[in-house]
Amino acid sequence: MTHGATVWTVVVGAGRGQRFGGQKQYESVGGSRIIDRAVEVARAASSGVVVVVPPEDADRENGVAGGDSRAASVRAGLAAVPADAGVICVHDAARPFASSELFERVIGAVRDGADGAVPGLPVSDTIKVVEEVDGRTRVLSTPDRTTLSAVQTPQAFRADALRAAHARGAEGTDDASLVEAVGGVVVVVEGEIGNRKITTVDDLEWARGQVAS
Repeated sequence: MTHGATVWTVVVGAGRGQRFGGQKQYESVGGSRIIDRAVEVARAASSGVVVVVPPEDADRENGVAGGDSRAASVRAGLAAVPADAGVICVHDAARPFASSELFERVIGAVRDGADGAVPGLPVSDTIKVVEEVDGRTRVLSTPDRTTLSAVQTPQAFRADALRAAHARGAEGTDDASLVEAVGGVVVVVEGEIGNRKITTVDDLEWARGQVAS
C-alpha cells in the first residue's frame, strides 16, 4: 500500500435505537445532529464519505439504505465506495466526538502495514465471562484485564481486506472481528475517553453537557 492511498469512510447510522428508545443519530447536540457531527469529522479525514441510514431516510439524508444488521449496513456502504479506495474507515454515527487525530492514527497504522486498526482504551473494570444455567447467571472465568481493550470507532482497514471479510456475509459486533476471522492482522491504537458512543438517554445528556461546558 502506498502512503497516499485514497481514504473513504463509511458512517453507519442505520440503527433503530431500540435501547435508546428512538433514532439517536438524529438527536441534537450543541445545535448539530449527532450523525452530522460524525460525518463532519469523517469528511475532514477522507476523500469521500458514504452515510448509511434507515432505508426510509436514504433520500432525505442523501445516503445509502442500511440493512437488517450492522454488518449488512456496512456492506451496503461498501458497495458505494469507489473501487480505487485504498483505505476504508468505518465509523459509528453514534460517536459524535471522535477527533481528526484519531482518524489519523488508525489510517496511519494501516498505511504502515496493518490489515486493520482500531482505537482502544484500557479496561478498568473487572470482567467476568458468564453463562445462564437454570435461570441463574454463573461465572465461568475472569480474564486478565491487562489483556483487554475497550474498542471504539473509527476503525480503518486495507480496502481489499475489509471487502474480502465482508464478502463472506458474516455477522459481527464490529468490522475488526470480521477481518480477524479471516486471518487479518488488526492493531490497536490509543483511543479517546471523550469518544463515547451515544447508546442511552444518559449518554445523550452527557454529550449535551460536553458541548455546553
